[in-house]
Amino acid sequence: MERDLTSGSVFKNIVSFSLPYLLSYFLQTLYGMADLFIIGRFNGVDSITAVSVGGQVMHMLTVMIVGLAMGSTVTIAKAVGARQQDQVLRAVGNTVTLFMGVSAAATALLLIFVNPVVSVMSTPTEAVSETAAYLTICFVGIPFITAYNIISSVFRGLGDSKSPMYFIAVACVVNIGLDYLFIGVFHMGAAGAALGTVLSQTVSVAAALTMIFKRKMGISPGREDFRPQAAAMGQILKIGIPVAVQDGFIQIAFIVITVIANRRGLSDAAAVGIVEKFIGVVFLIPSTMLSTVSALCAQNIGAGKHDRAASVLRYAVCITVGFGFIVSVVIQFAGGIIVSLFTGDAEVILLGDQYLRSYIWDCMIAGVHFSFSGYFCAYGLSGISFLHNALSIVCVRVPGAYLASQWFQENLYPMGLAAPGGSLLSVVVCVIAFWWMGKQGKMGQKRIQR
Repeated sequence: MERDLTSGSVFKNIVSFSLPYLLSYFLQTLYGMADLFIIGRFNGVDSITAVSVGGQVMHMLTVMIVGLAMGSTVTIAKAVGARQQDQVLRAVGNTVTLFMGVSAAATALLLIFVNPVVSVMSTPTEAVSETAAYLTICFVGIPFITAYNIISSVFRGLGDSKSPMYFIAVACVVNIGLDYLFIGVFHMGAAGAALGTVLSQTVSVAAALTMIFKRKMGISPGREDFRPQAAAMGQILKIGIPVAVQDGFIQIAFIVITVIANRRGLSDAAAVGIVEKFIGVVFLIPSTMLSTVSALCAQNIGAGKHDRAASVLRYAVCITVGFGFIVSVVIQFAGGIIVSLFTGDAEVILLGDQYLRSYIWDCMIAGVHFSFSGYFCAYGLSGISFLHNALSIVCVRVPGAYLASQWFQENLYPMGLAAPGGSLLSVVVCVIAFWWMGKQGKMGQKRIQR
């Protein structure tokens, strides 16, 4: 089932690997929106708020799990590229052991702190009980959510981005069906949405395991491969922890910026909320490229083809910049039209158009540092990715959004510039780090490979 990404056209490999990944991201986005859409048809504002707040918490946790799983994808991909089958099996076995332990600990800890989590999110009083119920069910299902993500990370490390797409497609269809059953027929409210999410992930994991065993995918780690080994787990955690912390940090920054917008008034809050949803869809391309670059580069690095890994980075930067530029130019003329698809309020449309026309440039600039982040992760230097994102958030994004909100009370355009401004700082740090890696030469490469 391993797919060789170290030969053939670099561009074709990027496209063939990234398209299923992109569709997977899109399905995950649809998956999250389905709960809100369906509960909005059968329940009131309190239930909608509960799912919204609970979904935000679960999205943050899922993003961090995916970030940690990046360590597994890169470790497996490097072993595949180096044709070291024993290392592949060891990485797979240790991935299972590590993440099952993490998920068990996280489940126990989060169940204890359900109420404090609800409180920290400033949940409206009317939605507190339903939010707590939603999160309790979702926290119980964390092992299944984790299982899906580690299976996907293993497949992607092996060069297969299509199978995870099928798994999430199964989960998406089952989730929509169960939502209508639990929310529409059984009137379970937010708890029904949570139960549908957990059960659909469980079905997805079952489908993945069935595919693995029936098709005899070649993943047959022995008992010794599941025993914790410092070298294997150390490599996974060295790459995964900085990415997980970074992704969690980014989600917190989004929440802070949302709070800043909320304090400006209802229209501003609505405008920023609408734009954030649209930006989330547009950013599927840069996000996909980050994961694509990390997987392709890792295999080529494992095979000792460092020049080819650099070519992957160059193609990825060109793709994301080209896409981002076209979208950004179009939005300068169509921003208001896009916002009007979500609301008919003239003031919200005006403010949303302002915010979107400045924010959208981040799609182009962020695409560059997303690509670099995938490259650094492939070399085991995910700390660089964490560094540039942390500097971007602390030095530009949050303070820039806050100052703009204070200095420009009637216009959201300046506030939207905080995002591309932060990404520009990230790009500068990435270019410097890339130059530094080049100066290290072969010695740096050997150090990274160990």
